[in-house]
Amino acid sequence: MTTATSKKKSGMKKITVPQLISMKRAGQKITMLTAYDYTMASLLDSAGIDTLLVGDSMAMVVQGHENTLPVTLDEMIYHAEMVGRAAKRALVVVDLPFPINHQGVYQTVIAAGRILKETRCQAVKLEGGAEQAEVIKALVSAGIPVMAHVGLRPQSVHTMGGYKIQRDKEQLIEDAIAAQEAGAFSIVLECIPSEIAKIATERLAIPTIGIGAGPDCDGQVLVINDMLGMTSGHVPSFVKAYANIREVISNAAQEWCEEVRDGSYPDEAHSFE
Repeated sequence: MTTATSKKKSGMKKITVPQLISMKRAGQKITMLTAYDYTMASLLDSAGIDTLLVGDSMAMVVQGHENTLPVTLDEMIYHAEMVGRAAKRALVVVDLPFPINHQGVYQTVIAAGRILKETRCQAVKLEGGAEQAEVIKALVSAGIPVMAHVGLRPQSVHTMGGYKIQRDKEQLIEDAIAAQEAGAFSIVLECIPSEIAKIATERLAIPTIGIGAGPDCDGQVLVINDMLGMTSGHVPSFVKAYANIREVISNAAQEWCEEVRDGSYPDEAHSFE
């Protein structure tokens, strides 16, 4: 599919928070992928992705850390500004990095306000459910749309004892409902059994976005590096790679090195007279 065709098919009207809720009501699945720079965001936006997430996963896939904890607010804003500038259609959501949403309502509103003021992004995402209800309510009251995140919460990796499937049905449903009642416009469900994700999706009026949560969520999200086959090391079992870009890049770089070393590049066609 060409870029022009994909734009025509998806439409160029800007996706909004109310529109995502309308998509759930209409039974239309929502697509979300992470993006961390202008080029990738532009490509994904042109492909018709509904929502771009500037995820704190950049700490791992861009910065090379072992978890999401080290990335800072200033770094998130730096990358979010690039993504927001590229997105013509997609709604852009930015993760609140650790531990901002645990520093009190005032500090969280200040930080989230910086994200909306200093980037062209439209919403923030924070990890937590019932225990974050007060923070979610304050952000929404300040005019800052919030996407919640329950189930596996990477910022709580040490408390949870690693990246494990979350199976506490009562707590997961309670967290999801609490986030909705506090004003969240959607909620990410990460690494929970499909049955629980289905129940949550049916009970909530706001969209659920699944990652390792089965097929019954209102939408799906993946880390772009995983989806494109760029990730080295462990890849979660719920990920389906739709390309092998890691191999393509490696092969291209090796071929270029060989041509430089044997003198065949640059040739006459790639030189000026």
